[in-house]
Amino acid sequence: MLKLILSFLFLTITLFPQIINSQDIKITTGSKNGTLIAIGGGKLSDTNIMTEFRKLAGGDSAKIVVIPTAFVRNNEIDTMLLKTNFKKYGIPNFTILHTSDSTMANTDDFVKPIKEATGIYFTGGRHWRIADSYLNTKVHQELLNLLDRGGVIAGSSAGATIQGSYLARGDTKNNQIMMGDHEVGFGFISNITIDQHVLARNRQFDMFTILKNKPELLGIGIDESTAIVVKGDILEVIGKSYVIIYDQSFWSGEGSDLKELPNKNQLFYFLKSGDKYNLRERKVIWN
Repeated sequence: MLKLILSFLFLTITLFPQIINSQDIKITTGSKNGTLIAIGGGKLSDTNIMTEFRKLAGGDSAKIVVIPTAFVRNNEIDTMLLKTNFKKYGIPNFTILHTSDSTMANTDDFVKPIKEATGIYFTGGRHWRIADSYLNTKVHQELLNLLDRGGVIAGSSAGATIQGSYLARGDTKNNQIMMGDHEVGFGFISNITIDQHVLARNRQFDMFTILKNKPELLGIGIDESTAIVVKGDILEVIGKSYVIIYDQSFWSGEGSDLKELPNKNQLFYFLKSGDKYNLRERKVIWN
């Protein structure tokens, strides 16, 4: 048994050093070379979010892979719905990649489309399905490789949360459970937990359940039709609504000297489209 545990630890450190190193030193940061887009769900066709994804993936020459695993039940993929939606986004050509079998996700044949891709998109649904299928497999490694070569990974709702290191709402029984039976995300952004649909569903206080137990994490809540774009240490908000920052501090463009605020464990604040935030320093970039 000890031999098996040591072998697993060795493989994890060898295959995923980017994640291990960043988590150990408690730094929040994204990919050095690639771009991450975490979308809070909702309607996207009348926003600039998918236009930005297409542009970052290479525009007309983009090679995009869509992974609908979070939404797939009984291995039935609604291909027509995907084609209809992505045509609206200006992406008529893409490859669909799905499995519920982590063994298959660990094969060279299965990951070939990711090796050739410039952009990956994870649909909404239940993010524990993504974790069950791909976490710590060759798919996971090839997604990291895609970021290393300057690619972009985007995802909406479940596809946003899975990008973080801690999996909010990862319980298989009920998505109202903030700390459930699945707690580990892909870690593309380290030491962070990402929630979605926050204002549309009045979820703005739910994040404190996680941060009470894991105060080292940066909490990010993303509303519908809104996204964060993360490049290295810098987060930028795009879209129509707001992003909530939970970093045990408060920020306002008009200052806070005259405001009566709760204690730091109950603080949060909003950022809008165009606002930027330094993840490593956990500070708003204010011009």
